[in-house]
Amino acid sequence: QVRLVESGGGLVQAGDSLTLACTASGRTTSDYALAWFREAPGEGREFVAGISGNGSITSVVESVKGRFTISRDNAKNTMSLQMTSLQLEATALYVCAAKFDTSGTLFRSTWKYAHWGQGTQVTVSS
Repeated sequence: QVRLVESGGGLVQAGDSLTLACTASGRTTSDYALAWFREAPGEGREFVAGISGNGSITSVVESVKGRFTISRDNAKNTMSLQMTSLQLEATALYVCAAKFDTSGTLFRSTWKYAHWGQGTQVTVSS
């Protein structure tokens, strides 16, 4: 089973930037669609950004469009989420997920993903 470990979270001020990383214990191949979800206190798990197996298709939730960018490097077994102009609403536990997929698409539903990391906390202060 794929093991995912997130890193890069921390405490930042509103307007700052932060880049999160998700590293797989084994090689992250093009047969896995990847995504970032976040969990905020009192809120359900929310899709933030997703990327297809070969990186050709990406998607981010409308609320962060233009500020968050998802990318992956299969050769390095990593996926990244570059976040800029962070706002208070971005405070959450950010979790990466992987789904075996050979269709070349991406997925936004949590139930479709079988592999999950433990998460990295992002806290934005004013």
